[in-house]
Formats: sequence, C-alpha cells, structure tokens
Amino acid sequence: MHKGDITAEMVAGLVARQFPRWAGLPVTPVDLDGWDNTTFRLGATLSVRLPSADIYVPQIDKEHRWLARLAPQLPLAIPEPVGRGEPEEAFPRPWSVYRWIEGATASPATVGDPVVFAADLAGFLGALYACDTTGGPLAGGHSHNRGRPVAVWDASTRWALDQIGSGVDTAGATEVWEAALDAGACRRPVWVHGDVTGTNLLVAEGRLAAVIDFGCCAVGDPACDTTPAWTYFSGAGRRAFVDGLPLDGATWARGRGWALWKALIELVAERDAPGHAERVARRMGWCRGPAGVVAEVIADHRAAS
Repeated sequence: MHKGDITAEMVAGLVARQFPRWAGLPVTPVDLDGWDNTTFRLGATLSVRLPSADIYVPQIDKEHRWLARLAPQLPLAIPEPVGRGEPEEAFPRPWSVYRWIEGATASPATVGDPVVFAADLAGFLGALYACDTTGGPLAGGHSHNRGRPVAVWDASTRWALDQIGSGVDTAGATEVWEAALDAGACRRPVWVHGDVTGTNLLVAEGRLAAVIDFGCCAVGDPACDTTPAWTYFSGAGRRAFVDGLPLDGATWARGRGWALWKALIELVAERDAPGHAERVARRMGWCRGPAGVVAEVIADHRAAS
C-alpha cells in the first residue's frame, strides 16, 4: 500500500472497527503531512498516524514504548500515544492514535523572537540528552541512521559531490565533509530526536511549545540534531542555539556533515525535478534552500577552523 492509498475514508473505517468509542469523529487531513507517516486529525483532540511504507513500521512500537517514559523528563510537550491500531485487510500495518497538540509549525512568520526560540530549542534538546538511556534503542535502521556515525553517509555524500558539478563550492564542501569524518566518534551516546526540522517544532504565541514526530529517535550521536544551526538559524539565533547545547566542537563538526549531506542529496535531485530542492526546504521548514545550507556550513566550518 502506497501513501496515496491512505485516505480519510479508510482511516474512518479503521477507527470505527478498532476504536468504537471514537467512531463517528470526523477524520480530516492535516495541513502539512510528513514523509514517514500519513497523518489525519480525529475530531478536535486526537490524531491518527499511519506508516506510509513498511520500512517505517518499527517506529510504531518504539514510540508507544518510549514516549511515555521520556515525556516527564522533558520541558515541553511531545506526542502522547493513546491507542495502537492493529493491521487488517484495509491497512496491513500497525498504526497509532495520539493526543492532538495545538500549535503552528515553526517559521519566521510564527516565531516571535528567534533568539528566544533558539534558546528554547537548545534547552529542550539538552534535557533530551540528559534522559536515561538504559535499554533505549541504539541508532540503526529504525531511526534511518539518525544517531549513527556520520560516516554512514560517506558514499552518498561523495557521490553527490561528484554529481553536482558547477554551482556549488565542491572544494569547500569536501573540506566540511572530511572534517566531519575526522571529528571522531561520539563519546557518550544520548537520546536523540533525529529529525529536528521546523515542521516538527510547534509554536504557540511565538514560543516553542512542543516537539513532535519522534519516529527517528534513538540512542546515539546528537550531531544529527544540530542541523537547525544551518538550515534554520542565523546570526544571534544561531549563536544562542550553539551556546545553549552541551556539545563539543567535534560534535558540531559532525553536525555540519549531517547538514551538508542532506542539502547535497536534495540538490542532486533538483537536476531531474526542477524546483524540488526549494519545495523540500519548505516542506521541512528550512529557512533557506539546500544551496544556501551548503554555503552556510562551509562558511561556519572555515570560521571555526
């Protein structure tokens, strides 16, 4: 079953059969849907998330097991699973019902003071990194390699650098990538979110109010969570984000590698689908396109050298 086959009508049927207490509640698509899951609102206070492909199924039980344990240790709201749907003929994968969290996705239009927002996000991530990791899922396929060493993307990054050609400072990008690889391994694995993008950060009254979509969470290297420094923040906001996180220079070097990898592969995809890179940036809540991200990480790397 493909993502496009998951409809509101189908979800209404699943809910009616498996959760009769919520039968009859309206099922409506959300304004901005994700990649890994298809999400619908269920009435006014609930949401339904369904894996859009088999590869995302392991995220279901992970979130049901761990989010309730992490929530009391964190300063902001995170998703709360309230029901686990079972596979059936209409939808052959497990799925979830969550409490709905009010808020707008983060953007320059919704965030009040970007410096305060950066400090709030750093505070949330710092609290996440302090959570007990005992028994937590080590980074791997279930987290789409978020939390693993940045070297897991070495082949795809070098391929992208070969493919891009003109229009990007490939020498500078190679410097950033080599520095990321040379930065060594993570010394102390921590809980990581794995997908810290503007569309997973909810804002209320201009302030960060909640962090959602923990499908890529894992225990591993927090470098993957640093990418907003170059995809979202700039100037004083970036300084507040960097200063607020308890990370060393090696982690930031690996983080630049993470941001570079993601930006490069989107730029390569642009060749076959003009406009793809900018569309992806908007969908992920970046404040600049992939070419801008590449330029930012190169400039930041040279400033830190």
